[in-house]
Amino acid sequence: MSQRTGTYQRIQAEDFRITEEPFYLPVADEVDLFESAYEQQVPVLLKGPTGCGKTRFVEHMSWRLHRHVGNRDEEGVPLVTVACHEDLTASDLVGRYLLEGGETRWIDGPLTRAVKVGAICYLDEIVEARKDTTVLIHPLADYRRLLPVEKRGELLEAAEGFLLVLSFNPGYQTALKDLKHSTRQRFVAIEFGYPPRALETEIIAREAGCDPAVAGDLAKLAEKVRNLREHGLAEGVSTRLLVYAGKLVAKGIPPVRACQTAVVWALTDDAELQRSIEEVVSSIFPE
Repeated sequence: MSQRTGTYQRIQAEDFRITEEPFYLPVADEVDLFESAYEQQVPVLLKGPTGCGKTRFVEHMSWRLHRHVGNRDEEGVPLVTVACHEDLTASDLVGRYLLEGGETRWIDGPLTRAVKVGAICYLDEIVEARKDTTVLIHPLADYRRLLPVEKRGELLEAAEGFLLVLSFNPGYQTALKDLKHSTRQRFVAIEFGYPPRALETEIIAREAGCDPAVAGDLAKLAEKVRNLREHGLAEGVSTRLLVYAGKLVAKGIPPVRACQTAVVWALTDDAELQRSIEEVVSSIFPE
């Protein structure tokens, strides 16, 4: 979709459709669970640590699923993604009136667009949003499948194919940043973790374009670094960071230096923890 001052295009499903398959390797039965939830119009909550593949999984499922519209099947379900933050308001999701060229025009928000075109609406890191904002999704996440647009006095029924998907990282959960029980009990939950070493090796090699042996060493490094969580590390190294390290190595950066920038310095500013991780790196990638 393109939007410029003074012009506004009608939202179409094709504006949000993923046309190329996002690379994703299933770890368990998450694909079957998501497909079943989609077919039954059951909202989904994805739980897992940072960089473990939750967003890539949603993109893959958006591409993988088929939607029956009228008398035809369309390949791929449109996907609308919202990165939630503490200043996210209901108007940011639903829409607002804007002044354009001396005229007041209503502009749909991402949630309203998803409801109208029958898309998957993915609210990433939902606990970062304000609690009064998350209450807005309740009528969409039960049998009603309705979105109240109070500023226009409208009640929108979700089009066929619409599915609400939330994600959050339980590792950062606090009393102030947690899902209300009235919210989370409207969703089925799929838990994600970091993939086993063999699978993570394959992911790193494919995504980073690096040598499989290097990818295997990076996956080994990940296992050892994740064990440091018991010694004060806030969170284990993500698969995403391992891919970054692999990409640097593939471009000629020495493995130790690549791991220093993509793993050690990215994970923590604590000097003692940095030294501990660097020791692990040196044991796997001797210079």
